[in-house]
Amino acid sequence: MGFSKIDESRNEFMLHGPLSRQGYDWWWHSLTGINKKTGEEKPFFIEFFTCNPALAEDEPVFGQLPENKAKGKKPSYLMVNVGCWGENARQLHRFFAWKDVTIRQTPMSVMADNCLLTNNVIKGSVHVSPADVKAHPEWMCQAGEMIFDLKAEKIVPFNVGYGASKLFRSLNAFEMFWHASGIKTKYEGKIILDGEEYEVTPDTCYGYADKNWGKDFTTPWVWISSNNLYSRKYDKKLENSVFDIGGGRPGVFGIHLPRQLLSAFWYEGKEYEFNFSKFWTFTRTQFDCGEENSIIRWFVRQQNWTHIMETELECDKKDMLLIQYEAPTGEKRHNNLWNGGNGHGTVRLYRKKLFGKSELMDDIAVKNAGCEYGEMDPK
Repeated sequence: MGFSKIDESRNEFMLHGPLSRQGYDWWWHSLTGINKKTGEEKPFFIEFFTCNPALAEDEPVFGQLPENKAKGKKPSYLMVNVGCWGENARQLHRFFAWKDVTIRQTPMSVMADNCLLTNNVIKGSVHVSPADVKAHPEWMCQAGEMIFDLKAEKIVPFNVGYGASKLFRSLNAFEMFWHASGIKTKYEGKIILDGEEYEVTPDTCYGYADKNWGKDFTTPWVWISSNNLYSRKYDKKLENSVFDIGGGRPGVFGIHLPRQLLSAFWYEGKEYEFNFSKFWTFTRTQFDCGEENSIIRWFVRQQNWTHIMETELECDKKDMLLIQYEAPTGEKRHNNLWNGGNGHGTVRLYRKKLFGKSELMDDIAVKNAGCEYGEMDPK
């Protein structure tokens, strides 16, 4: 069903061939830390984002600079993108030219100055001053400083099926690929945000790790995931459970399919998958995501031959970011991409019975959910 083992080949650097000239590849980590002084919980994210290595110059190339737009230059750099959600949510960006980046394929590692990413280690620092933000709008970020030193143990992966298999990767079949190497990941270490230290522990981090790569982004862009789950039916914390939902409108060999989502629910050690690419499971999906006055809402209902999963989630806008990326084409069309780490809501899992009936297996409260929703600006 996709959870049997971690496939680290899908976690390797993918910008070869055509994708080296028009492609991005990023590794995403999100987790919760505890303020060592106050005991406050705070959700963080760390991302290593690579773009167009074959177009490298001596300095990072920014697609949003007016002079680069005029010349038709595409972006080319490693961006270390870090930040936090909740009060004073922000993102901080640090850029490296490709000549200053060392990438190893197997086992995967990305290194630039004091920033290092491997399958099990994430460390580095990002500092952006208010003067930098004012002088460099092409950096697409806010001001602040974050230092991080973490170890990661991936517990539950979601290998999304043949769509990210070696054959389809070699053909660059999809516009945007997805691989979730650790939908439940245990992190340990520390994060220092603007001088405040946060402790990260395996049992309280509610960690998540995945990656995306391709030649462009999807629209709509949908993602929700959590492993901080509590069973209302059995009145207990679910210690061995996690769900992950993602997708939008897949582009395959230049053709955009109808809106689709992939999802997986690892419920107390048993796997349930709702994957449209596995046609023999007869997976069907309904989803409705959108922006209201002060919140972003998600509703997803998926079913296969045997089970139904219904997810209702919301996140307060005040706790979220409008996260910023430029595509490898140099365009920036995702200007309303809401991204958060404080989502909360409900997941219900049903078992199908005869004659169209179903039985509620569990009604689950969701907290500390990573969540994302946005639609591209029209061309």
